[in-house]
Amino acid sequence: MHKVRTRGTATSGAVDWIAAGLAGLLLVSATACAPAAGSSPSAAPAAGTAVGSPTAGATPSPTVTATATPSDPDAAPLDPDSTPGVALSGASAPHQQPAYASKALDVLAILPIKGRAPKTGYSRDQFGQAWADVDRNGCDTRNDTLRRDLTAIALKPGTHDCVVLSGVLNDPYTATLINFLRGNNTSTAVQIDHVVALSDAWQKGAQQLSVAQRLSFANDPLNLLAVDGPSNMKKSDGDAATWLPSNKSYRCTYVARQISVKSSYGLWVTQAEHDAMARVLGDCPDAQAPTNQGAPPGPAAAPAAGTPAQQAAPAQAPAAPAYVRPAPAPVPAAAYYANCAAARAAGAAPLHAGQAGYRPELDRDKDGVACE
Repeated sequence: MHKVRTRGTATSGAVDWIAAGLAGLLLVSATACAPAAGSSPSAAPAAGTAVGSPTAGATPSPTVTATATPSDPDAAPLDPDSTPGVALSGASAPHQQPAYASKALDVLAILPIKGRAPKTGYSRDQFGQAWADVDRNGCDTRNDTLRRDLTAIALKPGTHDCVVLSGVLNDPYTATLINFLRGNNTSTAVQIDHVVALSDAWQKGAQQLSVAQRLSFANDPLNLLAVDGPSNMKKSDGDAATWLPSNKSYRCTYVARQISVKSSYGLWVTQAEHDAMARVLGDCPDAQAPTNQGAPPGPAAAPAAGTPAQQAAPAQAPAAPAYVRPAPAPVPAAAYYANCAAARAAGAAPLHAGQAGYRPELDRDKDGVACE
């Protein structure tokens, strides 16, 4: 009996030990396979559920607005869903734009020529909130520019005629028509180019501008153009020495605008940049620097004085203005041009305000000269 009890106790202990070991192994296995707190299960999705689709009760990921390629140093969000406000005072250019009818070559001659400053410290944020509503019209700068440069536009209801849903761009950089459609995968077809790139400006004087002045620079209509997206990305932060539009007929206007912007913000040019600009303007020496400055007022008539004979004497001819706008080409009185291509084909371009055939719709930068 004693031996039987001893054998029974030993047998029972061995069984208990094996059972305990198996239970431990099962516990370890279950613990290893169970997901950690906060982690996502790795099980295959149930039939009919797409991989990556949110499961019932899960919060879907927000829709991401299309952005410019990250390699672009001036990249900014496309088609923002809200209008960025701005609370900075003094958001304006440090200098006036060039005087009315100034020749671009004359303005280029007074731009300082220096080497590039280091790019150290540059980021898009140095020029403030992208597409800020600097003019306080309730609309972001990108949509302001799209409304200015596109035709046949459709506006989003309920946005106070602000948000552009679609339109047609007569692209100045490629001389092609581009259909714009707002959307995550389509907005990049039309981008807003900083004619003088932000990074280029940073290396040529903008580091010395105030925060408010850099904000103005990034949102100044003089420095903004709606253009072909791929061309804008190819330009990146190049200056006139490294990149010019493929549309050669637009290069004079493009370079003249760069000169006007740099003059307005007190920026300089490199020697290579200066020489490239001068070469382009050599084909159009009378090209004018675009400006919002109005024509200078004529001289005021002096009050009558002296004897009747002196009063009857013919008045002296007024002094000639400092700059004289070139005389427009003769155009038939009843001329009408559906677009600038028609005006150029008729040999009438450019069209000046007051000239037959001129229409504000053809004057994209509203400087009084259409189809430049």
